[in-house]
Amino acid sequence: MKLDTESLSHTKWNCKYHIVFAPKYRRQVIYGKIKKDIGIMLR
Repeated sequence: MKLDTESLSHTKWNCKYHIVFAPKYRRQVIYGKIKKDIGIMLR
């Protein structure tokens, strides 16, 4: 079984999340539409 790990010289990681940061002026638009979905995923 192959693990999808990335590595550098002294570290290894397996990232499973994609995080998007929204600027202040876009935050209300984005969070207004998908706030409920984000809450379900993060809990």
